[in-house]
Amino acid sequence: MTTTRQIRLTVNGMTYEGRAEPRTTLVDFLRAELGLTGTHVGCEHGVCGACTIIVNGQSVRSCLMLAVQADGASLMTVEGLGDGKLHPIQEAFMEEHGLQCGFCTPGFLMATYELLQQNQDPSDEEIKDALGGQICRCTGYQAIFRSVRLAAAKLKTAEA
Repeated sequence: MTTTRQIRLTVNGMTYEGRAEPRTTLVDFLRAELGLTGTHVGCEHGVCGACTIIVNGQSVRSCLMLAVQADGASLMTVEGLGDGKLHPIQEAFMEEHGLQCGFCTPGFLMATYELLQQNQDPSDEEIKDALGGQICRCTGYQAIFRSVRLAAAKLKTAEA
């Protein structure tokens, strides 16, 4: 007999309640139970970063976290970036060609979001450090770095 636990999450500003088996990963819960498929499942070992989301203000590999561990937490997925339009980070990735197949993009976007929340003017070394856990097999990292730099500039301009 499989047991489930009731969990309550705030995801992208909306509260959700659901049931999850104790072994269900957070990424699987987001995708299957909540229909939030923007978070991608890559390696399922926490190596590639495709499943990166923000949990209580910190980036987390959602393939390594169980849904029941997130009970009561506030989450932000890639769907939470845009509010009916592209977020400046998404615009920057599009303009600087920081994406190609798009599989890794949600993880890069969320890692960039966390970085720019903490540091509005990161150095190249700080960008490299913040994105060090993200893997892209298509674009080459120079376009991604340019995207992060442009995103920082766009966010500074938006605040001014």
